[in-house]
Amino acid sequence: MPHTYEYPRAALTVDCVVFGFDGGELQVLLIRRGLEPFRDRWALPGGFVRVEETLEEAARRELEEETGLKEVFLEQLYTFGSVKRDPRERVVSVAWFALVKPSAVTAATDAAEAKWFPVSDLPPLAFDHADILATALTRLRGKLTYQPIGFELLPQKFTLTQLQRLYEAVLGEPLDKRNFRKKALSYDLLIPLKEKHQEGPHRPAQLFRFDPVKYERLKKKGFLFEI
Repeated sequence: MPHTYEYPRAALTVDCVVFGFDGGELQVLLIRRGLEPFRDRWALPGGFVRVEETLEEAARRELEEETGLKEVFLEQLYTFGSVKRDPRERVVSVAWFALVKPSAVTAATDAAEAKWFPVSDLPPLAFDHADILATALTRLRGKLTYQPIGFELLPQKFTLTQLQRLYEAVLGEPLDKRNFRKKALSYDLLIPLKEKHQEGPHRPAQLFRFDPVKYERLKKKGFLFEI
């Protein structure tokens, strides 16, 4: 005999904070809502979880439907359950954060538009999405100091200057060039390439590639990538 519940149940959604790095500033991907509530307001990509989906499946589906993004780095962030966070009904949201290389995005389903915004210059956000974004930024800043997740935001081939710019953009503060490079190279996880990158009038800079295989091997031994 099927079981039933006598108590009302809250609706369940997922919201995704998608970070990108354009080489100078940390960016976040927002969608402009095409439906009420908060029609025409900017919001995080997300939506309701289907009964046959896992939370991660729902987050990845919503990302693809609303922005065209798929196969991205995705990590569960936090659960937001303020009673009045959604004017439609009682809604609990499981938030996720994603790291991608900024690219063209395509709005679909209930999103009228999808667009990258600098984290330092955001429009007013719908629902409690400003709080979700602030929580994700705090998580990103924390993890960046002990895990090499920042490489998800860089091109496959990058210079040490590009790496430092990323850390400065995320942490929101300048870093000493000499100390940063010394620390980054000390772990022997950056593979120097024969190619070089020309930027402006300066002499060509050495290109590097991150070695994920070696990192995973070291991580199993308790290694921490601290910069």
